[in-house]
Amino acid sequence: MKILKFGGTSVGSAERMRAVASLIQSDEPKIVVLSAMSGTTNALVQIAEKLYQNNNQEAKALIDALLNKYKQVVEDFYTSADIKKKAHELINNHFEFIRSFTLDLFTIHEERAVLAQGELLSTALFQFYLEEQGISSVLLPALNFMKIDENEEPDAEYIAKNLQVELAKYPDTNLFITQGYICRNAFGEIDNLKRGGSDYSASLIGAAADASEIQIWTDIDGMHNNDPRIVKNTYPIAELSFDEAAELAYFGAKILHPSSVLPAKQKNIPVKLLNTMEPEAKGTIITSESKGGSIKAVAAKDDITAIKIKSGRMLLAYGFLRSVFEVFERYKTPIDMITTSEVAVSLTIDNAKFLNKIVTELKEFGQVEVDTDQSIICVVGDFIAERSGSGLKIFEALKAIPLRMISYGGSKNNISLLINTSDKVEALTRLNDGIFERNNGEQA
Repeated sequence: MKILKFGGTSVGSAERMRAVASLIQSDEPKIVVLSAMSGTTNALVQIAEKLYQNNNQEAKALIDALLNKYKQVVEDFYTSADIKKKAHELINNHFEFIRSFTLDLFTIHEERAVLAQGELLSTALFQFYLEEQGISSVLLPALNFMKIDENEEPDAEYIAKNLQVELAKYPDTNLFITQGYICRNAFGEIDNLKRGGSDYSASLIGAAADASEIQIWTDIDGMHNNDPRIVKNTYPIAELSFDEAAELAYFGAKILHPSSVLPAKQKNIPVKLLNTMEPEAKGTIITSESKGGSIKAVAAKDDITAIKIKSGRMLLAYGFLRSVFEVFERYKTPIDMITTSEVAVSLTIDNAKFLNKIVTELKEFGQVEVDTDQSIICVVGDFIAERSGSGLKIFEALKAIPLRMISYGGSKNNISLLINTSDKVEALTRLNDGIFERNNGEQA
């Protein structure tokens, strides 16, 4: 069994979905995981915002605009009058469901149900197309087997058990279509795996099905050595380890959702990152092995806030760091980087929702300084800290860039540097010129 996940751009139009249908045609068993069509989730978020504001007229206008987009997709996608009729009935039913919230109370529970509509639509429309083409397939409702627990973490045991129950209903079927992103929570309500969660869905399904391979199809040919949106002359990395991929995903490589590496790593299932626009490209393969000793890639994470706590009196006291960490734990705010000295602790967060409350509590321990508009530059490779010359290359490339913090040695795969976001483009460009050598289209 292989798992193939296609993102929003890959299913963003009738033309793109037809291309996906051609890519998945083979006799080997597979589960195809689809995101919502590109732009749909953003539109649903806007609709939900208007519903929260009781601005029902604007909500209705946004609903109608999205419905018209889907009506056009139906006209472009199918040739059969019967299938077109079924598809129009389907989208009308889904949009009537969304429109019903303009007449009633709207809460977070209803919002999650609204956000689920994108994946429900894309998979149903895709299944209709396969039916029209005479391709044997089954639409598996993800809500029948995808579940998170009371801590909003995937319930792996439940997912594995119930996925097998669903698959056992169709012993002669080799092609299954299901939704990414959506799930049920511990109370049985419709919920989701948060933004980017379709990657996570694919990895969780792969682990539950003991898949031989997980393929993540996007609009770029694998994970690049640098951000191709910012830097010229980047190239796809042929091979990465799970740990290297996880570091890059967490620190800003947009092609892969950070959480999606772990389930595959735990079951040692290879993950391939492939390009629907160039399906013949090799892409990137992620396995348990790390090959090549050079620096492999750079990623950048924005919207970082740096916090420094200065306290010569308390810093060396027993339990001081624990007390600091407990402040962030109370507000469920993860820490990205941390450095310490005799008189200060500096750390970074990427979620400033509770920043004011956190700072108020931290002031009990000493003087607090806050810097916003920061970015973390993450340099990833194999055993960076153990190889002479790697650090020198990095710091030589960045000698003209002011460095706010450096995290080195916490991971054998990662050096992290905190800089002003205004310096990010220059930093990534300098790193690209200073630490990478082109070698037959892959990393040196």
